[in-house]
Amino acid sequence: MTNAPSNAPWLSHYDEGIPSSLAPYPRVTLPDILREAARKHPEDPALLFLGNTISYGELERESNAFAAALHASEVRKGNRVAVLLPNSPQMIIAEFGIWKAGGIAVMLNPLWTEHELERAIDECEAEIAVVLAPFYEKINHLRSRTSLKTVVITDLHDYFPAAMRNASPANGAVATMLQSSDLRMPAMIESYSGSQTPAVEVSPKDPALFIFSGGTTGKPKCAIGRHEASVMNGMQVDAWFRPVLGSDRVPVMLNLPLHHVYPQVAIIGYGFVTRSPLVLIPDPRDFELLIKTIKQYKVGLLPGIPTLFNALAAHPLLKEAPGSLDSLKLIISAAAPLHNKTRRRFKELTGATIIDAYGLTEAMVSPVCQPLNGIRKNGSVGLPVPDVEMRIVDADTGIEVLPSMEIGEIVIRSPQLMTGYWKNPEETAEVLRDGWLYTGDLGYIDDDGYLYIVDRKKDVIKPSGFQVWPSEVEEVIAMHPAVLETGVAGVPDDYQSEAVKAWVVLHKGHSLDAEQLKNWCRQTLAPYKVPKHIEFCEQLPKSALGKVLRQALVEQHLTS
Repeated sequence: MTNAPSNAPWLSHYDEGIPSSLAPYPRVTLPDILREAARKHPEDPALLFLGNTISYGELERESNAFAAALHASEVRKGNRVAVLLPNSPQMIIAEFGIWKAGGIAVMLNPLWTEHELERAIDECEAEIAVVLAPFYEKINHLRSRTSLKTVVITDLHDYFPAAMRNASPANGAVATMLQSSDLRMPAMIESYSGSQTPAVEVSPKDPALFIFSGGTTGKPKCAIGRHEASVMNGMQVDAWFRPVLGSDRVPVMLNLPLHHVYPQVAIIGYGFVTRSPLVLIPDPRDFELLIKTIKQYKVGLLPGIPTLFNALAAHPLLKEAPGSLDSLKLIISAAAPLHNKTRRRFKELTGATIIDAYGLTEAMVSPVCQPLNGIRKNGSVGLPVPDVEMRIVDADTGIEVLPSMEIGEIVIRSPQLMTGYWKNPEETAEVLRDGWLYTGDLGYIDDDGYLYIVDRKKDVIKPSGFQVWPSEVEEVIAMHPAVLETGVAGVPDDYQSEAVKAWVVLHKGHSLDAEQLKNWCRQTLAPYKVPKHIEFCEQLPKSALGKVLRQALVEQHLTS
C-alpha cells in the first residue's frame, strides 16, 4: 500500500503536519539503523539502566560480538532463539545479536510456568535460549522434552553500574550448575569482542520476531513479525507524536515487558527510528522504582496500560513528592480503556498529553491512536495512523462492509501486519483474508472516522438473548469513587442462560455492598446490563501486561 484510500474520513482530522502516507518506507532493519547511529553518533546514549549508560557504539559492538558468538554456536538464518529476559540491556543486546546472526527472536514471558515454557519452545522449535540466571533451572528441565540444546545465561548484575555490582555480587551458585553445552553471555561477548557480524544477508521482509498471541480463539500462537514492521511502526508513531514531542530526543520509558508487542515493536521501533534513549527497568510492577527512574532521567514519553496508571495514581510516593512526573510530555495508554477518573488524575499529576491507542499482536501493534492536539472524542480510541486502512464488517459473515455507527468486526489493512502464525495455516487464513486482518474485536466508526471499541467477539454476554459488552459495564462500575478496578464476564445461569457478573476490588478504606453498586449501575445501564452477581475480591487475575483475564474469572466462578 502506497497511498491513502479515498474513503478515509479520518484523514481530515489528523493533527497539522501529519501526512496521510509515509510511503515509500526505507528498506532497512533496526540493526541497519543501529549501525548508522553507531557510525555517526557513537557516544550518544542508546540505553539507560539503573544508573548505567550504554551508548550506540557500545550497543553495536556488543551485539556484533554476541551475533558472532551465536554464529559459532550454529545459529543460522531463520533459526529460532528463545529469549527469557526482563527489560535490561541484555535483552536489547540479545535481540540485535540474534537478528544480526540471521535468527528470529522468540519472546517468552518470564512469568510462565515450566509447562507453558515447554509448550512455547515446542511450538517454535528453538534449539538455543537466552535466559536470566534465576530461570536457568526451570529451562534446564525442559531440555530432554524439547528441541532445546544450549542455554545462554546472564544476570542483571552483569550490567549494573560498578557501585551496584560491588554491593550485590552475582549469583555464583547458578554458574556452577551449568551443563557443558551451556554458556554465559558476558563471556561470549568478551570472547568475540571486536568481531564483525556474520556474513548473513538479512532483508527487511525476513522474519525478526515470534510473539505469542491468544489471537481470536484464545489459544496461544506464534505471530510472525518482519524486520520492517518495527521500522514502519516506529516511523508511524514518530509522525503521530511530533505535534507534542517534535524532533526532541526525549528519554522513552521501556517499562512494559518486552515479550509484548506494544513495547517490543512500537516503543523500541520509535526509540531507534528517532534515536531517543530507551530507559529500562526490569520489574514493571516496581512502581516506586518507576517513579524514581522517571524523575532521574527526566523521561518524556511514558507508555502504559490502565492498571499501571491506576497503581501510579494511588502511589504514596507521588503524594510525598508530587513533582516526580513533571518531565512527562506524552503518556500513551493501550491494551484496555483508560477510565476518565484515572485520566483526570494523571493530567493533574503531570500536565502531560494523555492519549489512548489501539493495537494488537497480529497488527504488529498500533494502527489507531487518538490525536494529540485535535479532538479526542469520549469513548473513542482515535484515528488510523498513516498507511492504515480500517473497515467495520458484518461480524457473522465477515463480508458485508457496514456503514458508520453500526457495530461489527474491526478489520485492518496496513503494511506491517504479521505474515501469519507459525506453522498454523488454518488460523492464519481465518484472520488474514485478502490482505485484511480480522481482529476479533467489535466496534464501530463514526462519520469522522473515529474508532470505538465495543468488546471482543468472544467476550460478548447474552443474557436472555440480549447483547452486553463487558467493557461498557466495567466503565460504569469503575466510575464509582469506591472502586479501584473491576472485571465483568458472563457466567452460566439457569434462567437467563447467561448472566452478567462483576468482580470488584475496592480502594483501601472504602466500603460498598452489592445492592449499592447495582443501584449505581441502574442509573446508567439498561436493566439487562446491570450485573446479576457481584463478587468483591482482593485482586483480579491479570496477564503479564496487566489486562484483566475475564476467562480466568469465569473459571474461578465455575470452580467455587
